[in-house]
Amino acid sequence: MAEKKFLLGIFGDEDILLEGVPAIQNKGVKIHDVFTPFPIHGLDTAMGLRESKLHIAGFIYGITGTSIAFGFMTWANTFDWRVNFGGKPFWAVPAYIPITFELTVLMAAAGMVATFMYLCRLAPGINKPIMDLRQTDDKMVVAVEIDEHSDIANITNILKQSGAEEVNTKVFDNWYRYKIG
Repeated sequence: MAEKKFLLGIFGDEDILLEGVPAIQNKGVKIHDVFTPFPIHGLDTAMGLRESKLHIAGFIYGITGTSIAFGFMTWANTFDWRVNFGGKPFWAVPAYIPITFELTVLMAAAGMVATFMYLCRLAPGINKPIMDLRQTDDKMVVAVEIDEHSDIANITNILKQSGAEEVNTKVFDNWYRYKIG
């Protein structure tokens, strides 16, 4: 598997990071990703990322749950197991509402969790690399992918001018290696 090399700009303050990310991008440096120990409001906008479409997937999963619940109860009560008691109609829609609501919420929640885990590559067996151990504690890391054609000195200078406390190089031999068991 091919190795990947990164220049890591280590930031200690989120305000400096929020100002530095657009400055880095405006100078033509393509940021691979930013790793932070906590969510930073506005970072996705500063990086120029588009809005997530997860809510559309949640709506589709919810409609699927509604259709399954309503369809199954209609089939069971009107075709498969007709029980006439007290003159009630076979197709009693108000009685279906609680179960339909519950299955809608269940399908939407479970589907969105599965979709989120798939999109973020958080499934079991995937070994995601840690850029810098301090990214899980108190530092923010801006990762810039480099190759043999990159001007490392220029990128390092841009990262430092944008507020990086230090700039390190990290090489990964097995990028996103899958482990079974």
